[in-house]
Amino acid sequence: MIEFKLPSLGADMDEGKLLEWKVRPGDTVKKGQVVAIVDTSKAAVDVESWSEGTVFELLIEPGETIPVGTVMATLLEAGERPETAQRTPRPAPAPKPAAPTVAPAATARPTPAVAGRRRISPAARKHAEELGVDIETIAGTGPEGAVTLADVEQAAAAAKVSPAKTAAAPDKAAEMRKAIAAAMSRSKREIPHYYLSEPVPMRRATEWLAKANEGRPITSRLLMAVLQLKAVALALRKFPEMNGFFRDGAFQPAASAHIGVAISLRQGGLIAPAIHDVGEKTLEQLMLDLTDLVKRARAGSLRSSEMSDPTITVTNLGEQGVAAVYGVIYPPQVALVGFGRIVEQPWAENGALTVVPVVTASLAADHRVSDGHRGALFLAALRDLLQQPENL
Repeated sequence: MIEFKLPSLGADMDEGKLLEWKVRPGDTVKKGQVVAIVDTSKAAVDVESWSEGTVFELLIEPGETIPVGTVMATLLEAGERPETAQRTPRPAPAPKPAAPTVAPAATARPTPAVAGRRRISPAARKHAEELGVDIETIAGTGPEGAVTLADVEQAAAAAKVSPAKTAAAPDKAAEMRKAIAAAMSRSKREIPHYYLSEPVPMRRATEWLAKANEGRPITSRLLMAVLQLKAVALALRKFPEMNGFFRDGAFQPAASAHIGVAISLRQGGLIAPAIHDVGEKTLEQLMLDLTDLVKRARAGSLRSSEMSDPTITVTNLGEQGVAAVYGVIYPPQVALVGFGRIVEQPWAENGALTVVPVVTASLAADHRVSDGHRGALFLAALRDLLQQPENL
């Protein structure tokens, strides 16, 4: 018997609310398959199974809020039979506050549930909660009666509801800020940070990028951010002590660079889901992954592996116009890399003074795992990699 538990999707997550099961008893589950959608303080997350088996019992009902580590379901391993399997007691649900709802619009008519569940995307469900709209009153116009974002907005408009008139949106923002505060307080309390920075000339990178984007449509052009992500991943191969986790009093190095990308959310707050295996991907694939990740993060639709897997975080505040950023490490990670804006400044090169575009790369690292000497060498390696953009 395999117990499927609510995973921790970050150091700032203590509990989650089950929104929807994607499987039923008797279904065969593969490793990596999405089995449930769970709402956290930051996003509605598609939770994946880490094991293979056959669903035996679903122990949590949609709408229940449960602590991390609670058994949500049980799976039968190969060879196990339902007749002989021992049933698991259902965990006591955590108390949950009543959710505000609005009166259904006169034109809204409930859509029949499909196999006992409403068909609705995580983004539409999240938006409905923010607007205070009861999804059971929304007429779905999507495939097989699925409720879409447009349906939610139409129902909200018909009921004359706006985000400013409901408590759901500000409450969600406050909940996210509280979670961020808890994680960052823990980080500064437990992790002995040290900080380093290095000015990195970017003339070769900017010239190469301009040529690489010639003839490309706007939608497929590469951003400087993907060159920076790839350079970080390649530098980590030489300095593996920057890539991994500090758990149970010891460093656990990661086998690959799953880089968490800091993304600001429109409703406020910050989230840093992972792009997996960055060092093994082409710049074109990284651009596709980055675009998709930002879009889904802001729509509130992420996968559990993207939330739990980051082995290091990269934050880029160049768009905000800051020269440099010195971040706080996200536990249990042991390092964070920051990039400021690219600015033209005087630069001595080959005995001559010139003007070149420069970015300040910074490193926040855990002194329990590495020291300033290794951190300086890591930034030097990162600087050198960005001088050879054609090799990234």
